[in-house]
Amino acid sequence: MAGTAITIAQQKGGSGKTTVTANLAVAFSRLGKRVAIIDTDPQGSLGRWFMARRELMEDPGLEFSTASAWGIEYEVGKMLGDYDLVLVDTPPKADSDLRPALRKAALTIVPVASSHVDLWATEGVLDLARREDTPAMLVLNRTRKGTRLGEEVATKAAEMEAGLAETSLANRVIYAEALGRGQGVEDAARSGPAAKEVRALAEEILARI
Repeated sequence: MAGTAITIAQQKGGSGKTTVTANLAVAFSRLGKRVAIIDTDPQGSLGRWFMARRELMEDPGLEFSTASAWGIEYEVGKMLGDYDLVLVDTPPKADSDLRPALRKAALTIVPVASSHVDLWATEGVLDLARREDTPAMLVLNRTRKGTRLGEEVATKAAEMEAGLAETSLANRVIYAEALGRGQGVEDAARSGPAAKEVRALAEEILARI
């Protein structure tokens, strides 16, 4: 049975795409899914995370590959035959790389940090997703409870055509710490609040696809 591709996209840099991709990959794996990740960003952050993970543990629990614009659809299609879920991390502001990744995806996850600038950048991704007839889900990332800005961004995001995930990811230091070690937050502190919110998001996404 063929697997399902999920693309993580946002046209503004620094939105947390790689962090979300890595942590969802770990969460899906812990939920018993066979998971592959593909890094299409020339910066290569997801690849560096995976190599750090391989040095840290004998079995990283994931497969990894890279692809550029012309090869994305081929690489995703190849991996869909062997894995339940294929997560594609994309570069910012690169329609040529993003559109093939959207084309193969059953769902596009769009991280939105707590800023109006991130929210504005989201409109371009949603437009591309609509052109490729790919459903999208906004995920509020690095949220700060009780702030006016956070509430404004959440309200505006909910008004967009794409669905807004019920689960949000808070602004927690453990996300950066775990990523730098080749871990997901579920590896670093499985019973902690970050792990619980990532697991909840993973389960919400599985219910959606």
